[in-house]
Amino acid sequence: MESQKWNWKFGKQLAMLSIPILSLNACGGDSNNSAQATTTPTGVVNASVSASSASTTAITATSSDGGDSSVQTQTADLNPSSTLLAASSTSSLEKPVPQTNSEGTLLTSSTTGTIDRSNAFFQAFGNGRSCASCHQENQAWSVRPDFLQQRFAQTNGTDPIFNLVDGATSPKDAVGTLDQRRLAYSMLLTKGLIRVGLPIPGGAQFVLIAVNDPYNFASASQLSLFRRPLPATNLKFENTIMWDGRETFASAQSALCIKGVAPALCFATADFDLLHQANVAVMTHAQAAQGLTAAQQRSIVNFEESLFTAQTTSTRAGNLTDAGAKGGPVSLAATNFYFGINDISSGDYQSGAAFNPNVMTMYSAWSGLDAPTPAAKGKSPVPASALNVLRASIARGEQIFNTKPFNIGGVAGFNDQLRVSLQRGTCASCHSTPAVGTQSVPRLFNTGVASANLRTPDMPLYTFKNSKTGEVVQTTDPGFALTTGQWQDIGRFKVPGLRALAARAPYFHNGSAPDIPSVVQFYNRRFNIGFTPQEVNDLTEFLKVL
Repeated sequence: MESQKWNWKFGKQLAMLSIPILSLNACGGDSNNSAQATTTPTGVVNASVSASSASTTAITATSSDGGDSSVQTQTADLNPSSTLLAASSTSSLEKPVPQTNSEGTLLTSSTTGTIDRSNAFFQAFGNGRSCASCHQENQAWSVRPDFLQQRFAQTNGTDPIFNLVDGATSPKDAVGTLDQRRLAYSMLLTKGLIRVGLPIPGGAQFVLIAVNDPYNFASASQLSLFRRPLPATNLKFENTIMWDGRETFASAQSALCIKGVAPALCFATADFDLLHQANVAVMTHAQAAQGLTAAQQRSIVNFEESLFTAQTTSTRAGNLTDAGAKGGPVSLAATNFYFGINDISSGDYQSGAAFNPNVMTMYSAWSGLDAPTPAAKGKSPVPASALNVLRASIARGEQIFNTKPFNIGGVAGFNDQLRVSLQRGTCASCHSTPAVGTQSVPRLFNTGVASANLRTPDMPLYTFKNSKTGEVVQTTDPGFALTTGQWQDIGRFKVPGLRALAARAPYFHNGSAPDIPSVVQFYNRRFNIGFTPQEVNDLTEFLKVL
């Protein structure tokens, strides 16, 4: 049984309050899916939810025949009826096309068959920002520093994303000159980080006793937390909204309950959470004078929930659906998901099957492709092509992700919450949702990314003291603890999905890993895994083609 020490502070409000849907969405934060929330005629979300599972999305796809597998690409149509747009269609409806990145091409598929640029997701609010300001298609619906640098150069730092409210190192930064703007927006320009300002919640089990903020702004009333915008795609596979879970609501009326927890801990649908998150975002990040209408809110979330994004070609491995592989967004969209699928603690909530660490199987068909081709008697075997050598490396990386064992210890939210002080596990132990890598129930873990020993000079450092025990801890971001007020939650963050990684560097909530090899090496050091150089290479190649 999991620990009973849950206090989803903001989530508790859901059982008691009706959340007005006056206003919702814009730049920043993450996203998700699940069953749709309903609205009453007065525009109030109905928090009652059911445990109905998400059905598998029906899809169709074709491949262009370019002869060379390295240049073949999937089309993005998930809706057979939308292959041809109606004659009355406007130019705002666009068929998704492959987006080039350093590792090949990325593709977004939509259950509607198109990207509707007239959707409220792309509408400017308040300070001129839209959801798309921080969630761009060619960056896997997040933003990257190199593209932000281009936007800065093209507008002399006046693009709507460059705003003191959360784009600067401090809302008090001087931005009168180009050089001042370049300095003020340095965290966006170098790491793609938005400044999230949050207070220590009332009744917290800890107090802030020291702040070392290089920008001379943060305090207990508003900590400066620098975080990456999470992708506004693949939300079907999410249950935890925002890095710190603050838009993840508990609901006493819900049947979406974590097993083995007493008293019961049940959650609203992710769809409900997203509707609320959109409202908060448009009022804060976009500084709107008033929020969205219920129709705008529903339009934005429907759009987000329709998107599936993944790497579709590799510059060296070719088409990621060749030779039996199941990469790309089409197979992803068809992947089943429901609350509690393949749970690390209680097994699969619907089938009752034990946890299966083989969560990634897209490239198993490429296993062994690096073997030489036998030749006629007396002839030397024919070596595998460079294409097949790389494909075999990807398949090995997938197996390393699933099966390479190491000791998981000292991870708050994992070892303490699941009551396992030391567990032999794999990458899949935390990234357990099949084909995606999220957690299928709301859980947040502290793997040490925000630890003081990893702090860089551009990050604030906070010193907290436990009000009861006097224990002291330092961190660059208290994470989940600002949602719950609980000491044990300091440094805990959501488990993000892993698809389309190549298009959205840098990584971790604070952008501290500039590339995928850095991510692999972080975990290698953190858990003393002992990867060989070949294993590091294989795992890196696998993560590049997600």
